[in-house]
Amino acid sequence: MTQFHAGKIALVTGGSRGIGRAIAERLAAGGATVAITYHESAAGAADTVAAIEAAGGNAFALQADLGSAADIPTLFDRLDAELAKRSTRATLDILVNNAGNSGWGGLGDATPDAWDAMFAVHARAPFFMVQSALSRLSAGARIVNLSSAAGTRPLQPVPIYSMAKAAINNLTHTLAMELGPRGITVNAVAPGWVRTDMNAAVRDSDDTVKAIEADTALGRFGEVADIAAVVAFLASDAGRWVTGQVIEASGGYKL
Repeated sequence: MTQFHAGKIALVTGGSRGIGRAIAERLAAGGATVAITYHESAAGAADTVAAIEAAGGNAFALQADLGSAADIPTLFDRLDAELAKRSTRATLDILVNNAGNSGWGGLGDATPDAWDAMFAVHARAPFFMVQSALSRLSAGARIVNLSSAAGTRPLQPVPIYSMAKAAINNLTHTLAMELGPRGITVNAVAPGWVRTDMNAAVRDSDDTVKAIEADTALGRFGEVADIAAVVAFLASDAGRWVTGQVIEASGGYKL
């Protein structure tokens, strides 16, 4: 693979599995040194790092609870320490706010705690991740937020998730204006239906899968590699003139 990210330092939150892992592997294959965060799955994070290193890349993992705003500055202190230990510069070239948590509470059964937990990870954490990264971001750095097609076409069964992703879209536009003078681009990638463990229950129903695929122009569920490819483009020099955009990567769902 062409080294589109050679010499870059990247941080991918929630990089131990699913879309985050695919992004981390793609950036590492492009030549970046990749730090991934994980919350509880130390084994998954170790497996991701091992896979990247086996492929000739450089990666390391950092534990963080992004549901706690107080944990975010500490995460960056540990990132600085790890980069120093590796004799690597402390500036950050790529920040991917991917971490998420699941929660399918609808209007009738949602609780304040469920609301807080969803917004803490999906909306609050990216804001404070960027705040903590401000002094570390290199000129011309790339920020990519993971949104969802539900951010613009909300799903009735998951109103809290849909609202949180709409907030990320708004934050992406605001940050693009704020950081543009430094040459920093800020974009969001909004997946549609992608094969991950988060929607495994949905895919247990053959009828539901057929309905989703029938309503998708490209006729299939997305794969994590499909999303990683879009993020890799935005994080590369080829994406230098794209900022403030929410790019739906859904295969043409509900056109």
